[in-house]
Amino acid sequence: MSKGFIFYADGDDYVMQACLAAMSIKVFNDLPISIITKDKIITKYKKLFDQIIQPPWLEYDNSRYQILNRWKIYHASPYEETVVLDTDVLVLQDLSLWWNFFENYKIFYLSKVYTYRSTEITNDFYRKAFIKNNLPNFYAGMHYFKKCNESKDFFSWLEIISKNWELFYGQFCKDFYPTTPSMDLSTAITSKILNNDKEISNKKVDFLKFIHMKSRVQGWNTNIDNWEDKVGVYLTKNLSLYIGNYLQSGVFHYASTNFLKKHIIKKYEDYLGID
Repeated sequence: MSKGFIFYADGDDYVMQACLAAMSIKVFNDLPISIITKDKIITKYKKLFDQIIQPPWLEYDNSRYQILNRWKIYHASPYEETVVLDTDVLVLQDLSLWWNFFENYKIFYLSKVYTYRSTEITNDFYRKAFIKNNLPNFYAGMHYFKKCNESKDFFSWLEIISKNWELFYGQFCKDFYPTTPSMDLSTAITSKILNNDKEISNKKVDFLKFIHMKSRVQGWNTNIDNWEDKVGVYLTKNLSLYIGNYLQSGVFHYASTNFLKKHIIKKYEDYLGID
């Protein structure tokens, strides 16, 4: 059964993020990687992907990150088992054990994320809509699915909600109603309708380390919008990543356009022999 990673990237910045993320995967993992994009990829990076896929059923979507189109990943993925990643991540270890765990599920979403100090994030600064409306606290920045009837039904509902998000948010998210669509929130509503949150997540699992670098949930006493103004970033020649004095592992979601710096890209290129 085929397995692989996939990204949905719209716009040059997000395509470059996906290329860096693909490089980070290749350092530790030997599985195929695909990208769904309508944009050009720099020639030297094309070999990072075993498939470059045009988005199916192109529709107008002016939402940030192309939220309204991301349900299409299920249909566009060439793999029987797929791990979907946001583009603004680095994969910092071998994920074989993660894949072995995912095989127990037909769909899996993270419900816990961590600070750069590896403490579980419980701050609700970005999650008030989930808490106040009793919605599953899912993070779509990394998720898994098998091609099967249950997954097809789930993503069919996600399509309906994505295309009619204002209607569904009005029904399921009356408190802290957002002004823009969110894939996390649409996923949570899909799960709420299908009543399957316990089947597609597991709060007891601790080894799936997804580091979420949004600044307001890092436990700092001061409010900072750009986390790189607070702590230093150190990437060694062997691609060990330190934030402050803390060695990072798992999947690192840097969540900042400022992170995509030339010297970081160059270290990955040198390590993989890309020129």
